[in-house]
Amino acid sequence: MPTAKIVGVIIAFIVAGILALLSFRSFKEKGFLLNNAYLYATEEERKTMDKKPWYRQSAIAFALISMAFIFMGVHMITEMKVFLILEFLAIAGAVIYAIVSSIMINRREK
Repeated sequence: MPTAKIVGVIIAFIVAGILALLSFRSFKEKGFLLNNAYLYATEEERKTMDKKPWYRQSAIAFALISMAFIFMGVHMITEMKVFLILEFLAIAGAVIYAIVSSIMINRREK
């Protein structure tokens, strides 16, 4: 395996690990909330908002993206097309989940 490919695999797995850690911390509702709803909220809105659904949304999205990076690393090692397809499905799932869950959370808040 060429050196560039090894470096790519290592980077993919490191990113997957970081995202998995962020997902775990979000499921535990620990640390900074990395979510647009929170980041774009004013200080007053941040004090009054229910952060639990936004932590859950971030946790699931980070988990799905982490899976995509794992599939990417495995695809680079094995060059099997199935892992490329799984990678794209995980990314598409993360995008669709983020949109649908944002709509559902906003409906519940109103």
